[in-house]
Amino acid sequence: MLQTISGLAPLALSNPFGLSLAQTLDCGQCFRWELQPDGSWTGVAGRRVYSLREKKNEILATCLSNPAPPPDELASFFHRYFDLGTDYQTIQGLCERHRILKEAAQFSKGIRILRQDPWEALCTFILSQNNNIKRITGLVNRLCEHFGEPIPAAEGRTYFTFPAPEALAPLTVEDLAPVRCGFRAKYILDAAKKVASREIDLEGMEKISTPESMDILMGIKGVGPKVAQCALLFGLHKMDCLPRDVWIGRAMDKLFPEGFPQEVLPMAGVVQQYLFHYVRYNPEVLEVDQPSKQ
Repeated sequence: MLQTISGLAPLALSNPFGLSLAQTLDCGQCFRWELQPDGSWTGVAGRRVYSLREKKNEILATCLSNPAPPPDELASFFHRYFDLGTDYQTIQGLCERHRILKEAAQFSKGIRILRQDPWEALCTFILSQNNNIKRITGLVNRLCEHFGEPIPAAEGRTYFTFPAPEALAPLTVEDLAPVRCGFRAKYILDAAKKVASREIDLEGMEKISTPESMDILMGIKGVGPKVAQCALLFGLHKMDCLPRDVWIGRAMDKLFPEGFPQEVLPMAGVVQQYLFHYVRYNPEVLEVDQPSKQ
């Protein structure tokens, strides 16, 4: 029998289509999950701490904080969080006619686009500017430790919620000094003030178009197209977003200088995540001439 943490019983979530925790939680879309020596993942989602691990065609989820939710609530939460209601096999099928995209989709087929809290996604991607994943994770952790609420968890460790915009809005740049986020501090505070005051209604963006949503988010100091698209893709599930970081910029310039094929554009956010993961682990793909179609 699988050993549980501190005697806590895990809930088995069906995973027939091969969601990969490693690919999904370590592909640059979230920064609050930590790989453990035993291969499990521990992190904060919402206001709870969880341990996750894969076992055959299941994801075993254990809530490490009290009170733990009922099993049906836990199952519903992760069904939504891991976007298990979306048909990723069909999305992967859209890539079949394009050699590089087919290779990328096969290599990255365990990735799912998380349905994260929209404010957390916006804030973390503001912090992501000109940073790598390790440094972003450190910034996010320090922001939570200093301004989030404590979450006592199993085995005596305390985690922290992601701070609400209302908690950050009254602060000054000097208050954020312990986070060590530099020039990003004023951007975080401007975002917090606008979201807390409802000048920007993040939840309401689900009902408007991606271009309209981008225009609104880019009204925040320091938020450009890349941060806006990341916030919309990973926080509001606008799957047509195509954020361009350094890796994706190189990949698009080299492999798709005229843009993605038309048929994948409605799901460009998923496809770019496949491509990001693929070239991150296979950088040689960008060093030789390889036509995008075959």
